Amino acid sequence: MAITVTPTSLPDVKIIEPAVFGDARGFFLESFNAREFAEKVQPGVQFVQDNHSRSTKGVLRGLHYQVQHAQGKLVRVVEGEVFDVCVDIRRSSPDFGKWAGVTLSADNHRQLWVPPGFAHGFVVVSETAQLLYKTTDYWYPEYERSLLWSDSQLGIDWPLSGVPRLAPKDEAGKVLAEADVYE
Repeated sequence: MAITVTPTSLPDVKIIEPAVFGDARGFFLESFNAREFAEKVQPGVQFVQDNHSRSTKGVLRGLHYQVQHAQGKLVRVVEGEVFDVCVDIRRSSPDFGKWAGVTLSADNHRQLWVPPGFAHGFVVVSETAQLLYKTTDYWYPEYERSLLWSDSQLGIDWPLSGVPRLAPKDEAGKVLAEADVYE
């Protein structure tokens, strides 16, 4: 099996496209291969947790990160379509405060590698969407933070036709200038 890896506008955030083998019966793809991931994406990564989320159109989740136990995430969509966003919140990075957005869908089979040091979120653009994502560290609610999705300093161009549906923690997200970030 072979994957194609393409950096986004944030070089550490990568789009991974697996080889998809399809015929009249359906398709087959290898969703993760540790050896190939280490060779083509990032060596030394170990995933410890798998998460599954389902949301409806207009739901925006994020922009989430943990100030301790930073998580890398390998994200894919198995139903529907989302616009997935990462923001570099490593103060020492030349890309600090910049964002990248990628459409992930069940049809395009793309995955997104979001390394530790980035805030991550998505908005559902189809009627429903289900995401599966692996993380490099466990969830620690006491360290979870939300960067405000609508921070004008970030200028994220979300594909929204109105106000998104948000969790209370995302409504209360902080703007980058006031947020806890990584050095």
